[in-house]
Amino acid sequence: MKKTEAPTGDRPPFSYLVKVGHISVNPVTVRIEADATERDGLARLWKVEAVNGLSAELQIARWKKDGVRIRGRLKGEITQACVVSLEPVVTTLNQEVDQIFVPEGSKLARIVTDESGEMVLDPDGPDLPETFVGDTIDAGALVAEFAALDIDPYPRKPGAELPAALGEEAVEPKRPSPFAVLKDWKDK
Repeated sequence: MKKTEAPTGDRPPFSYLVKVGHISVNPVTVRIEADATERDGLARLWKVEAVNGLSAELQIARWKKDGVRIRGRLKGEITQACVVSLEPVVTTLNQEVDQIFVPEGSKLARIVTDESGEMVLDPDGPDLPETFVGDTIDAGALVAEFAALDIDPYPRKPGAELPAALGEEAVEPKRPSPFAVLKDWKDK
């Protein structure tokens, strides 16, 4: 297991490669943390003002002989622009990570189909395992993916409100009833 160098090419901004051959049945605890360069890359990727911190504590172990299970918790802090005032909003990220990886072509990655050939998915069941090619899995990219899912797409600074002209719908003046004219006619 090793931390990669600065991101290049199609490599993600936060990367921590795990050699599948070195993983045993007994879970190994790994702590990873994004450095300044990686945080800058993640801020550009996520389109946020800044990533102030991102770290994770993961347990990595074998899963059903040829698979790998990575689980743990990530913690982080980002700065975004408020959708109302554009002032900075600091948001805390705290997300559980749980993903199973199997080699490409593994029978564990096959999609279950019924007799008519349609996929059978249980919405309450576990996610399908992700596949990997080669002998490494990028645990850093996995952490970044789970962190991105925890980002509020519409951050709002506490107490920030839209101006009255924008926040309230324009109230149309009441038009007089067409029968109001008849009311006056009747009295005559």
